[in-house]
Amino acid sequence: MKANQKKLLEGFKGKKICVVGDIIADVFIFGKPYRLSREAPVVVIKHEEERIYPGSAGNTINNLLALGAHVFPLGFIGKDDAGNRLMDYFSRYKSIDREGFIRHNGETVTKTRILAGDTHTSKQQVIRIDKDTNRLVSKKERNLLMERLREIVPHMDALIISDYGHGAIDQKVIDYARKMADEKIVVGDSRYSLRGFEGFTMITPNESEAYGLCSMDEQHHIEEVGKKMLGFMGVKALLITRGNKGMSLFLKSGGIHHIPISGKDDVTDVTGAGDTVCAAVTLSLASGADFYTASVIANYAAGVVVMKRGTATVTLYELKEAMEADGAGH
Repeated sequence: MKANQKKLLEGFKGKKICVVGDIIADVFIFGKPYRLSREAPVVVIKHEEERIYPGSAGNTINNLLALGAHVFPLGFIGKDDAGNRLMDYFSRYKSIDREGFIRHNGETVTKTRILAGDTHTSKQQVIRIDKDTNRLVSKKERNLLMERLREIVPHMDALIISDYGHGAIDQKVIDYARKMADEKIVVGDSRYSLRGFEGFTMITPNESEAYGLCSMDEQHHIEEVGKKMLGFMGVKALLITRGNKGMSLFLKSGGIHHIPISGKDDVTDVTGAGDTVCAAVTLSLASGADFYTASVIANYAAGVVVMKRGTATVTLYELKEAMEADGAGH
């Protein structure tokens, strides 16, 4: 690993990052198929265990914590069992300010994945069940989030907007983030409303989101898409994640960098990999990296998590190990 990269990674510890976004519960139910049902032509799966992890913006928060950051999250969590379990999950960390979790009387958005397989085989996802009541955020809750956002951000090293379309991000949050991009690192990740993140420091869409936003299909080269998108988004940097094709970085200054995939291309699970990229690139920028170096580091981080099952994180130790094994030679 290059000396400057090692120094950057050491700078992760204690960096203050605010994450505003949709915090959901990723529930994983593991079981073993053991017979056919007499009720219908389906396999009966015997329950073995259940785990819950923070998903969406919660996964971004979780990755930041695993990489050594001090995280100030802002988002809505229900006062239900799933919400309580998320709060219990985050309580294991000392480097998180849980005051930003705004509890409400509705249900927490959950994505439940049922995975099945024999004892000595890798379990495969059978079905995913999503629960979202599309609860409207109250005016009081929105005001509280904005109040805390204005209090926190001036003291932060960077701000992440993680929008999964569940109501945490509204125009006021976006306008404030855009304003703060004049003096702070502001990184945006949005599943459905990326167009509104114009003027941020950096955005991190995946390939399909980038093509969709530009109304282009895959007959067009990724460079055409990136240049067009950079032109109308007005960001300093655009990082497009491309699965087993790696990443493509487009800079306002005119530079284009195609970063090949780190590690193996036979990935285990891409669930939440974009959240890892967003966390790692933001922490790298906050630690003084340029856009290219930050993207390379994020690429290594993604290479670690896609080899893990489910909503996973990368630790600082694992990231260092991956970079040292490769010589960080991009």
